[in-house]
Amino acid sequence: MKVFILLKRNFISIIFLLFLIGLVIFSNSNLTATANGLKLWANNVVPSLFPFFVAVELLNNTNFVYFLSKILDKFMKPLFNVPGCGAFPFIMGLISGYPVGAKIVLNLYLNNACSKEEAERLLCFTNNSGPLFIMGTVGISFYANSTIGLILLITHILSSITVGILLGFISRRNRKSKVEIKNNNESIFKKNDLKLSELGEILGSSIFNSIKTVLIIGGFVTIFSVVISILQQTKILIIFSSLISNIFGFNQDLILGFLTGIIEFTNGLNIISTIHIKQISINIILSSFILGFGGISIMLQVLSIIAKSKLSIKKYIIGKFLHGLIAALYTYLILLLPFFNFNL
Repeated sequence: MKVFILLKRNFISIIFLLFLIGLVIFSNSNLTATANGLKLWANNVVPSLFPFFVAVELLNNTNFVYFLSKILDKFMKPLFNVPGCGAFPFIMGLISGYPVGAKIVLNLYLNNACSKEEAERLLCFTNNSGPLFIMGTVGISFYANSTIGLILLITHILSSITVGILLGFISRRNRKSKVEIKNNNESIFKKNDLKLSELGEILGSSIFNSIKTVLIIGGFVTIFSVVISILQQTKILIIFSSLISNIFGFNQDLILGFLTGIIEFTNGLNIISTIHIKQISINIILSSFILGFGGISIMLQVLSIIAKSKLSIKKYIIGKFLHGLIAALYTYLILLLPFFNFNL
């Protein structure tokens, strides 16, 4: 009993120690994994996300969010029970992908544009995978089928909207939420009246903040590439997938890809797309879930972004799990149509 309590208290320390041991034992494969992670970050993450981060930082210093809030307030409140400024992270999150939505939500919260409860709900449905990744990487590169990419994109967006509506409906039963909404006011955004003399300073600050965020993401991408490498070398994922396969009778390779996707979704999606079975619709449905859920790597990225705020990660985890389930359900329903039958 004392051993169990001791292990529980020092669980995180033990995990970090095992990670350090794995780095030493599997140093050769870890070097390759680190190099691959850095290449993935430099070739894919930086080109696709850095310009969006700079654009978001610049827009935050203008009245754009104020005008967008005024225009879309009549849609955002009835649908999601959030102020109109919530449209900004929702739109940008869908356009650019993880974790742009989370960064914008944090900025809104720190500027008192939304309450803590609203910000936590916004995180659940505004931090999404982008169309370039879903259509280009998953659809064309992984599955070599643009139609599959389009289906995954449609179900991803629809499930995100559904999660936002469900959470908004639940929040309306909370009186505290209704009171906090009154704290949102237009003066919050009016102070961001950008002057031409301030352009150089704001541009420099925007670039600096964007570089900092991109470097943090690069660290996560690299570290999780190493983590997956260690798990592969120790056969831990293979053992777990084998156990689940024997118990439930599922395809072991699919389970392996799914477990990898839960840890880091890009690697998991790649593995799932390369598994050839007659019922390829199962591959697509699992991919849809992983895209919605995002994986532990994305969750930790979000946690690093909101770490200095009072926002809780718990609701985000529940919301993204719900996003994955609903996306998988929508994908399953679409694949029932004869026109979208990809099975061999």
